[in-house]
Amino acid sequence: MFEQKYDFFAQIFEYLIKDYNKDFGKYAEYYTPHAIANIIAQIMVQGDVSNVTVYDPAAGSGTLVLALAHQIGEDNCTIFTQDISAKSNEFLRLNLILNNLVHSLGNVVHDDTLIAPRHLNAKKNGLAQFDYIVSNPPFNMDFSDNQPELASQKHKERFFAGVPNVPKKDKDGMAIYLLFIQHIIYSLAPKGKAAIVVPTSFLTAGSGIPKKIREYLVKERMLRGVISMPSNIFATTGTNVSILFLDRENKDGNVILMDASKLGTKEKVDGKNQRTVLSDDEITRITDIFNAGKSEDDFCVAVSYADIEAKKLSFSAGQYFEVKIEYVELTPEEFVEKMNGFTVRLDDLFAESRRLEDEIKTQLGRVKYE
Repeated sequence: MFEQKYDFFAQIFEYLIKDYNKDFGKYAEYYTPHAIANIIAQIMVQGDVSNVTVYDPAAGSGTLVLALAHQIGEDNCTIFTQDISAKSNEFLRLNLILNNLVHSLGNVVHDDTLIAPRHLNAKKNGLAQFDYIVSNPPFNMDFSDNQPELASQKHKERFFAGVPNVPKKDKDGMAIYLLFIQHIIYSLAPKGKAAIVVPTSFLTAGSGIPKKIREYLVKERMLRGVISMPSNIFATTGTNVSILFLDRENKDGNVILMDASKLGTKEKVDGKNQRTVLSDDEITRITDIFNAGKSEDDFCVAVSYADIEAKKLSFSAGQYFEVKIEYVELTPEEFVEKMNGFTVRLDDLFAESRRLEDEIKTQLGRVKYE
């Protein structure tokens, strides 16, 4: 049983967390689908890696850090996490024990990452930086009480692109994920790599904080790529999501943009919610093509930073796919035959149009005032 590692335990945690939250509707806050965790781990870690740090600032029960730790090797990494939920932290601690990661137990912190990030550098005079960062942060949440503090000069360097304003209505819709992205960038080591689950709308937003973040990633040459996932990859939300991959060492390399939105099979969850499930073959296809840096028609494209700048900083794969026009060679006889066919069809349509006009006039003539 234990040989299956987190793959086995994640199913138990999914059940436990779901049951625990059945009256609160916050299950998706803590559980990230296995497909996303596997894709991230297989793309971020290739070859032997040792003595590295792994961090998640909104860790939940730990699906992402556990997947990455198993890809690296439990003895080759140290995990650091923070989460505002005491409950999810307890699940994470148990998960670490069951997955041979006891040495990282002391690094599981319960607190608000944005207001009070607790993992500091060795000199205790600034935030720690990490080799690998993975996160599926909350997308929207009311943080209006903390907004003035987060927007203050104290946090200006960390939140370089800005802090969302407090709206007059729908405070629950405040885009808190934008703060987590900036926090992750700030916490990334000089040769660090990161993967963040974001709303797909982030990829093309034409203004505001999302565009400023994209502009920064391109300017700093630290974007590795993006994968747009199928709809309903999360059973409890209809929000379309993408995975944003960062790599501080990808200064001159190609950026990989992939549209995997058409993959997967739909299935019902609890008889009501619909979820899209990726097969093992589909996951392998995604990771193999992404890691190879290959382009594939209407699926994946390798672009340069200059290409992205020319497309107004769009990170959406679809905007870079080549539009293909198929040409068919025709003999003179075939051309005449086709043109005659079009002419006959057009004559028929004109005749039908005149018939309808006459019919409408006839019907109008029968209308009388009573």
